[in-house]
Amino acid sequence: MGEELTEPGGGVRLYTEASLGSDVVVTLGDSQTHYLITVMRAKAGDHLRLFNGRDGEWQARVAEAVKRGCKLKCEVQTAPQCEVPDLWLVFAPVKKTPADYLTQKATELGVRVLQPMLTHRTIVRRVNIERMHANAVEAAEQSGRVSVPDVRDAVEFERLLAAWPADRRILFCDESGEAPSIVEALREAPGGSWAIFTGPEGGFDASERARLRTLSNTIPVSLGERILRADTAALSALAVWQAIKGDWRQP
Repeated sequence: MGEELTEPGGGVRLYTEASLGSDVVVTLGDSQTHYLITVMRAKAGDHLRLFNGRDGEWQARVAEAVKRGCKLKCEVQTAPQCEVPDLWLVFAPVKKTPADYLTQKATELGVRVLQPMLTHRTIVRRVNIERMHANAVEAAEQSGRVSVPDVRDAVEFERLLAAWPADRRILFCDESGEAPSIVEALREAPGGSWAIFTGPEGGFDASERARLRTLSNTIPVSLGERILRADTAALSALAVWQAIKGDWRQP
């Protein structure tokens, strides 16, 4: 990962599913123990930070640096638990390397839910959820998030829309060009719960575009004159949304 174990407040962060709190001892699994002891050469007394998506971030001290399970003792909370904006990314799966990149960067950009969606033109029909989750965890560790996105199973387009929550607005990235610019649309739009919809290589087909436009909470938008790759479109839309409606507006 490139960080170094340091004194209290240092840069190494690890995600754990264990509960965290003052004086709580966390025993790491095999892969994280290997990383700390073999890769980072951790020793008793070294410090790092832990988070679990529930209890904020905690400074922890290496209590036992043993290969059968490194033990970390929580000392002080370094950041409270806080949630990213209520933004989902609903996207058609892409090939492995772009998918890894998309998961990592969407996590850094503060998305709350990653929802793969199978459209008519989707080429990649199998989604490795475990791999996506691992990429999201690593990105959360490196970016300072105290939460990890909820990575959901892939869902067929029609099934997803049939169960769509009425109070969640859809920012529909419409590559047909028959929509206002994303900046113009978002400036006039209300806040609240949102989802960004991006299609596969080749885009949504005509029936899917029509179906999305039938929903009263859908806002079609254009991402400009150039043709963007599927992963580029998703990340561009996330960045613009965060700048106008999200937590980039905060100092």
